[in-house]
Amino acid sequence: MGTTATAYLTGFGRYLPGDPVDNDGIVARLGGDDKVTERIRRRILESNGIRQRHYALDERGEPTELNEGLAVKALQAALDDRGIGAADLRMLACATTMGDVLVPGFASMVHGRLGGGPMQLLSASGVCASSLAALDAAVSKIRLGDHPVAAVVGSELPSRSLRQRRFDGIRAGMDSHFLRWMLSDGAGAVVVEFQPHPTKPSLRVDWVRHVSLAHEHDVCMRAGMAGPETRVGDTWQDVGIDEAEARGMFVLRQDVSMLDDLAQTGIRQFEELVDIGLVDVHHLDHVVCHYSTNMFRDVAFEALRRRIPTLDTDRWFSNLETRGNTGSASIFIALEEAWHAGRFAPGETVLLAVPESGRFSFAFAHLTVVAPPGSQGASA
Repeated sequence: MGTTATAYLTGFGRYLPGDPVDNDGIVARLGGDDKVTERIRRRILESNGIRQRHYALDERGEPTELNEGLAVKALQAALDDRGIGAADLRMLACATTMGDVLVPGFASMVHGRLGGGPMQLLSASGVCASSLAALDAAVSKIRLGDHPVAAVVGSELPSRSLRQRRFDGIRAGMDSHFLRWMLSDGAGAVVVEFQPHPTKPSLRVDWVRHVSLAHEHDVCMRAGMAGPETRVGDTWQDVGIDEAEARGMFVLRQDVSMLDDLAQTGIRQFEELVDIGLVDVHHLDHVVCHYSTNMFRDVAFEALRRRIPTLDTDRWFSNLETRGNTGSASIFIALEEAWHAGRFAPGETVLLAVPESGRFSFAFAHLTVVAPPGSQGASA
């Protein structure tokens, strides 16, 4: 196989477990019907704008699927969309915040369930931006000519750790409740190839950028720590499991006081891409953005209008309100929905944007829609 400098997204898939759960149905799955918890829940839901989401939990709150299972179903949907099978893959890059097991790596578990032949694996850990980190790795290997076909999946199943039993007997303030009523389950996947789809439009990957600013910011989103700073002897691996649970180390927490700074820092990262010429605001046709609350969308719109006074917000796509915040899976779930809804036309550009609160990292990808080879207007 010859070396190529181009990579294309040629198949798109997603998987959302169970029926949609509206705001009134959350308590049945997660618990937390006391007055204080109810007041916090309603306050958060009114702010984030999420109207329904999906959980891999039954009506009694018991798990129905594994995270690796969600990933495989999204991958299979993407492979079917492309018209190929798992045996055609030569690389599989998987992103998640928390896998089902500590060891082996998430990609190994997904590969074992997916099947196919020998392939290179990558497990990208982190939070929301880990999916674009996985995409960056797959795209790089395709461009190097190491592999002709790869698949990338972001998958999350946080609902198991959001149930009331995890909060009983511990202090659960806004830092823990915020994510409890934000996060939900799902998976999204794409197929990456060295050439465009032979008969349908594809998305050419122009570039992917991922930057961490952890050297400038404290931890914002955490689990496995007693506090916002790591100390020797004071993580979940240093104490007994019962003690770690009693101290709330297994609760996913968010320092909500840092979120305004996260939004402003993300906007500055976007403006830097504009300043160095990677993003041409006058020829940016679509933005697919992951964010956890509509408040961040409004802040972003205000900032973008300073750069693009004629900004058409209809070109901005998010399905947060109907799919919820699925972490690393969110950007691929949104991209799949926008793609299959026919929002993009050949020649148009698409910017993917993912801020990650973990310890402040930001990922972007720039795509161009290309027509099938040999069709009118086709251009690689």
